[in-house]
Amino acid sequence: MVGKSIDVIKKDTKRRMDGAVEVLHKEYGGLRTGRAATSLLEPLMVNAYGAEMPLSQVGTIGVPEPQMLTVQVWDKKLVKAVERGILESGLGLNPSIDGQLVRIPIPLLSEERRAEMVKIAAKYAEEARIAVRNVRRHAMDELKKEEKDGEISEDEHHAYGDEIQDLTNDSVRKIDEILAKKEKEIMQV
Repeated sequence: MVGKSIDVIKKDTKRRMDGAVEVLHKEYGGLRTGRAATSLLEPLMVNAYGAEMPLSQVGTIGVPEPQMLTVQVWDKKLVKAVERGILESGLGLNPSIDGQLVRIPIPLLSEERRAEMVKIAAKYAEEARIAVRNVRRHAMDELKKEEKDGEISEDEHHAYGDEIQDLTNDSVRKIDEILAKKEKEIMQV
């Protein structure tokens, strides 16, 4: 009984911390770096067939060259909807239509805009760190409750607490590595 509840706490803590790191990856996917990447368009929604649909469900996103994205729209009736979705995305992109192919040139980022992007990336990373620390706090509260209820001893509480702290440190280290990589990618000309 004792081991099972602690294992559940540890697994749940690891799963939730990994989830915070995964959310950071997704947020960074939509952050422009001045270089074409399909992840820039993947979160976009398009009004198709009377409903909002992910862009990836109405066409194929491609990267034919470093400063160009393309969307090969499957249904020619949706080409205008795809163009409108990209224009209204707030990404500052200006698509052009060539039949069923939508070309999206990726403009180079100014130094000022790069610095702004780095600040946004740092903000996302801090939000992920806060999420990880909140997960740690929740797990530590669970351990405290287990000890209070007599399920684990004080020594076990400290040992498990150290394991939870190790998970936290690993997750924060991953977040810091992801941030450093993203900053380098953004500042690369």
